[in-house]
Amino acid sequence: MRIVVSGVGTVSAIGLNVAESLRALAGKKSGIEPLSLFESGHKGKLPVGEVKADNRMLAEMLAIHPGKTISRTALLGMSAAQEAYGDACLPDRKNEGLRIGFISGTSVGGMDLSEHFYADHLQSPAKGRLRQIISHDCGDSTEKIASRLGINDYITTVSTACSSGANAVIAGARLIKHGFLDCVIAGGTDALCRFTLNGFASLKIVDEYPCRPFDESRQGLNLGEGAGYIVLEKETNRYPQSYGYLLAGANICEAFHQTASSPEGNGALLSMQKALQTGNLQTKQIDYINLHGTGTPNNDMAEGNAIRRLFGATPPYLSSTKAYTGHTLGACGGIEAVFSLLAIKYGLVFPNLNFTTPIAGHGLIPETEYGENRRIKTVMSNSFGFGGNMSTLIFSAI
Repeated sequence: MRIVVSGVGTVSAIGLNVAESLRALAGKKSGIEPLSLFESGHKGKLPVGEVKADNRMLAEMLAIHPGKTISRTALLGMSAAQEAYGDACLPDRKNEGLRIGFISGTSVGGMDLSEHFYADHLQSPAKGRLRQIISHDCGDSTEKIASRLGINDYITTVSTACSSGANAVIAGARLIKHGFLDCVIAGGTDALCRFTLNGFASLKIVDEYPCRPFDESRQGLNLGEGAGYIVLEKETNRYPQSYGYLLAGANICEAFHQTASSPEGNGALLSMQKALQTGNLQTKQIDYINLHGTGTPNNDMAEGNAIRRLFGATPPYLSSTKAYTGHTLGACGGIEAVFSLLAIKYGLVFPNLNFTTPIAGHGLIPETEYGENRRIKTVMSNSFGFGGNMSTLIFSAI
């Protein structure tokens, strides 16, 4: 059974929907800017990829009462999932009897609200709004998004760090292939908050300037936020349109280090190899790689070494889009799945912003210009997380 993608939706620092995102990608317009959403000791020092809408604006867009307490993670997810849901015309197809599931990846969950609760609670145990803390669990945003879409056949949350969104897609495809569901909305959502900004800064892998994925001068990542979801359906469904097939998905656990990849890229190599084997594909069939490409010294060296080992001296087109969006953690697998499918549908290659000098060692040179009318039939998308949890998705044209 083949899995078709019939709808896509995304929100990130470069756009509140797919159309805005495409315009920004084509115009080489990055969304990395100074922090503005909340107060922080890093404000004015660390650039981030903020969605250009505060919680009030997001609630208005979604027609949610302003007095309702909903985490930013859930609001971002609602926006992107609703776009994908509508893009696949699912609101008009409910009478088809489809068994629909919702699988969402996230890493921080409702942490943005929890921070407000503890600011008051630490002053006095009698203080703090409990409605803020009940959204802390990662599953809360999933439940709220699914409820908004009216989905109740199957709902679950994936939290495997930065591979969460990609693993949600893999899980959704398996449920369809094994006959449990006919259709799954899968991807991820994460919001910026003090916890992640402080945490990544403490690891000393955050750049004080716009990130430079796969460049010799790279110093670290820029954190971002957003959401991305795709609608997966079995090929026998009556879907009104398609973006492509999900040919394969693979997940491995390298277990090399809690927060680092092996310098040789062993985990990244295994993830890509397993995806190719699952899809019965050869390396020469991959036209474009959406790199995980965070801009950290470790990630880009490891991923680049793995690509050299697998593809040799002539890899396909490749680029990282994180210089546009920032690293959106649990959402990046979903957002970049959307970008990969857009590359296939419209024959596009997205530029790797801020690249000038290849990394000494593997010397990979990513695309630096926006490419149109390219022959992009098959795209590989990498998402690598802490703990060595690494995933690769492969999409193809119909």
